[in-house]
Amino acid sequence: MKVTFDIDCTPQEARAFLGLPDLTPLHDAYLERMKSYVVDGLNPSDFEKLARTWMPGIADSLETWRNGFWSAIPGVKPPG
Repeated sequence: MKVTFDIDCTPQEARAFLGLPDLTPLHDAYLERMKSYVVDGLNPSDFEKLARTWMPGIADSLETWRNGFWSAIPGVKPPG
């Protein structure tokens, strides 16, 4: 036996029914931050924060990472 239910509700109504929190204010704040990155661009401190988030082990020593990258390419002298 197979039973199918079709429920017609909005995503907000479904979240409320399931008891999930309303994250609309958090979502709006995130979108505003992303808009500012698009309009104003990233500054060096923002890039450093992103690097530390995305590459926690590597970001602590970018110089070591950079040297390792260049040493992996035979016959190429690192810049600087």
